[in-house]
Amino acid sequence: MTLDEAAGPALSGAGLVRRAAVILRTLATVGNQGAPLTSLAYAVGLPNATLHRLLRQLIEERLAMQIEGSRRYALGPLAYEIGLAAARQFDMRSLFSPVLTELAAQTGETVYLILRSGDEAVCIDIVEGPSPVRIARLRVGSRRPLGLGAGGLAILAALTADEADRVLRTVAATIEREWGLSEAFLRKSLQDAQRDGYALIRNRISAGVTAVGRSFSDGLGRVFGAVSVAAVNERMGPAAVAGFHAPLARACAALETTLRRRSWPLVDS
Repeated sequence: MTLDEAAGPALSGAGLVRRAAVILRTLATVGNQGAPLTSLAYAVGLPNATLHRLLRQLIEERLAMQIEGSRRYALGPLAYEIGLAAARQFDMRSLFSPVLTELAAQTGETVYLILRSGDEAVCIDIVEGPSPVRIARLRVGSRRPLGLGAGGLAILAALTADEADRVLRTVAATIEREWGLSEAFLRKSLQDAQRDGYALIRNRISAGVTAVGRSFSDGLGRVFGAVSVAAVNERMGPAAVAGFHAPLARACAALETTLRRRSWPLVDS
């Protein structure tokens, strides 16, 4: 049975490829713990039976897997192998590492590199500063809706008003369902970030943690990603946060200079 046959007449050709990509992105979001069929079906907007057939095909191609002894699904080994090949072509971690390392040394805290992928923010790299206090952190490769974390909120705030509104309307239900933050709260955060030119969140994702983020653009002026600095609340008072603005601005300017020398595709859909 082919993927077209498995999906039925409503999903074929380009639509099928897009749906498969949505499934794979969703599997990337849930991480190595996987997710049950019903949760995945809700996330991708497919009936359970249709998603199950598509998952079986992705499993046959090793792009997905069913976690042994459970009914949960996760990314498969071929996704990792493809990622290794892509990393050689899009090695942004090595390209941006000197800037992130310098920022972590200057601030003393944990630095995150976040890139935009459609309506999501993807963690590309993490650099620990010399602070002895470690915080609960993202994993490299993890994905969250734009507007949730400091980096994703900074990216959202840098988009045009119409695009930011479209993204927020798209992700608001997911954020409210999974993180308990209302659309009204998110819109207030967005307005604050647009006004200030940076994003600031406290206790939003991890209790006791504050993060500040700033966006940067590529060589064509398109919003490309963000850099954020996070630490425990006790180390992130108003004076400390204010002191991070200049180092963050310099880091983003340096990343933009680096991008002008390279051509990276922007994923915006």
